[in-house]
Amino acid sequence: MKGLSFIFFALLMLSCNNSQKQESTETQTTSQNFSSNDYKDLVNLFHEWRAFENPPKLDGAPDYTKSTFEKRWPNFKALQSQLKAIDTTNWSIENKVDWMIVWAEMNGYDFNHNILKPWVRDPAFYKSVWEYRSDVPAHEGPTHHSTTELWTYTFPLSSEERVRFISDLKAITPLNKQAQQNLTGNAKDLWITGIRDIQYQSFVLTNLKEKPEIKDDTEIVSIINDAIASTNELVKWLQDESGSKTGPSGIGKENYTWYMQNVHLVPLTWDDEVMLLKRELARAWSSLKLEEHRNRNLPKLVAANSPEAYDKMADEAAKSLINFLDKQDIVTVKPYFDTALREHLGEFVPEEKRNFFLIGEHYDPRPLYSHFYHWFELARMDTEPHKSEIRKGPLLYNIFDSRNEGTATAVEEMFMQAGLYDDSPRTKEIVYIMIAQRAARGLGSLYAHSNDMTMEEAGGIHSEYTPRGWMKTEKELLIFEQHLYLRQPGYGTSYITGKYLLEAALADYARLQELKGEPFKTKDFFDTLNSIGSIPISLGHWQMTGENKHLESFKN
Repeated sequence: MKGLSFIFFALLMLSCNNSQKQESTETQTTSQNFSSNDYKDLVNLFHEWRAFENPPKLDGAPDYTKSTFEKRWPNFKALQSQLKAIDTTNWSIENKVDWMIVWAEMNGYDFNHNILKPWVRDPAFYKSVWEYRSDVPAHEGPTHHSTTELWTYTFPLSSEERVRFISDLKAITPLNKQAQQNLTGNAKDLWITGIRDIQYQSFVLTNLKEKPEIKDDTEIVSIINDAIASTNELVKWLQDESGSKTGPSGIGKENYTWYMQNVHLVPLTWDDEVMLLKRELARAWSSLKLEEHRNRNLPKLVAANSPEAYDKMADEAAKSLINFLDKQDIVTVKPYFDTALREHLGEFVPEEKRNFFLIGEHYDPRPLYSHFYHWFELARMDTEPHKSEIRKGPLLYNIFDSRNEGTATAVEEMFMQAGLYDDSPRTKEIVYIMIAQRAARGLGSLYAHSNDMTMEEAGGIHSEYTPRGWMKTEKELLIFEQHLYLRQPGYGTSYITGKYLLEAALADYARLQELKGEPFKTKDFFDTLNSIGSIPISLGHWQMTGENKHLESFKN
């Protein structure tokens, strides 16, 4: 068996570079000037790295111009070399994991700089106004550094918050102008679909200035009007340029594999993910059909048909889930679990307007509420931040996706297997439908990134292979999801790949308990998982078990 030090060294050597000769020279030179085996130096470097990653300003907006990226590149390489000069040989696994997180983030910057280039290829990158908090640690997909997060404000604004609000809004107009300089890419699907995001921003801003607490504030209204005008100008420019866009939007199989293994730390190749998602799609369909057969003599589920019926069902579902997690020793239920869940119980939606998730939610919300494990994790980040400076906040570049989306997807089935639906066997059918949908949409996204399919064709797999036609009822969700997954490689597959990686971690954890003659306790596993923070599940697996064989694929 290869030792941990060799595996760690192999991981180190995978860091992205322009050439092996240049990398060797830089590392050697830096090592002569900087060498450390002190964890505190990693923390200091992390803060220096995060400060660097936030770009300088140009006319009050983040500067994503080509000249600025080129000017700053040597500084990035110096930071990367400093990281490699840190000797982790005698560190604890927990601290080595923190090193790997910083390594992955730096690889993400390198990849964005050289391959993904969202500021060049992706108009949606310039979306500035966000109405809601994401259900994962940071916004899904590439996002610029000066967004206006409306959900963080309480109206009417305090004097301090008004200053912050004005500062946020003022960045929109110069950034929109900069976008017309920076967006030189030829990614057709990203370009055309991204126009929708910028158009919607104009709608949101228009509604914003009509808020009773704002409409009489002439200074804020004037700034919003400028933002609306510049947003509309950007939309027109994007539309005018769209006819010339003819190129692919995917990053290709080789780039995809490198990105998964070196940035998101998913120890799988593009081909591995295709096989895994095909397997999960087939398993979900076959399990659904067998479950339907088993339940054939039971009454079918009845959807809530009024706001009153929905509210009653949602309340009972929330109580059922929290009580199950607590009484069945699934996880330590914190006081904030119920509060976090009840903020997202949803509301009644007429049948003709329900999208995929709302259809299932109106039959029994518990499968979707299980996925809302997300909100427990965000509440934990807010109220019990991780002790590590490196883990306490969101990781960059959606590196958290295998952990957060994978866990939220995995627990849908795990809670089912542990007995959540013993009182309603038909609800198990919804769980398998949800797994099939995640597998189908992820499979489509893989073919879009390999440029074997357009985004629309990838959406066809997503739609056609979701059971009962539930993805055919409302097209906006389909477009939103496939667009996101094309913008952010690996996100569309992370629900299933992360689920697989979490199951592998649980298997190793349970096996080691058995070898020690100790009983496996579900609560211990989930509490341990929760304690490590929102980091890639491959690293969580390593820290929870000490097992690292799954990391060997990174050296290929």
